Amino acid sequence: MIFLTKKLELIFKNLTVLYLKLFIFTITFTIMTKEFRWKGLSVEELKKLSIEEFMKLAPARIRRTLKRGLTEEQKKLLEKIRKNPDKFHRTHLRDMVILPEMIGAKIGVYIGGAKQGDKSGKWQTITITPEMVGRRLGEFAIPIKKVEHSTPGIGASKGSKHIAAK
Repeated sequence: MIFLTKKLELIFKNLTVLYLKLFIFTITFTIMTKEFRWKGLSVEELKKLSIEEFMKLAPARIRRTLKRGLTEEQKKLLEKIRKNPDKFHRTHLRDMVILPEMIGAKIGVYIGGAKQGDKSGKWQTITITPEMVGRRLGEFAIPIKKVEHSTPGIGASKGSKHIAAK
């Protein structure tokens, strides 16, 4: 009887170790195989696509925009990115479609907010990731800020001073 229980104990220990190893293997396998794919293409395959090939895979609105061709300003920005992909590029082109060759570039998108006569303005820094491909630059630089209400201004009615705080 003792011999049987020890044998069962040994089998149980071996099974738990085996299940534990199998569990660890499945976790590491799922973590290692997690790779970004866009329409079935890896990032390297995406970067190799020409604009015409990318256009065939893009959604209808983006495809139509690219079919009409890039504007002169968009062509200039794309050339700057091709020459110096590591450099920070500032642009006002919020409607520019993010192309696969722009992955990894750092772009400053104008969000407004400059005072009268101030040339600096405000720029939102965006690092292009593979998930952004096929969308527009303006989608990632939101110009609207939270509204902060203060006291009533000059000429306001006396009743507007007493607003219930919720």
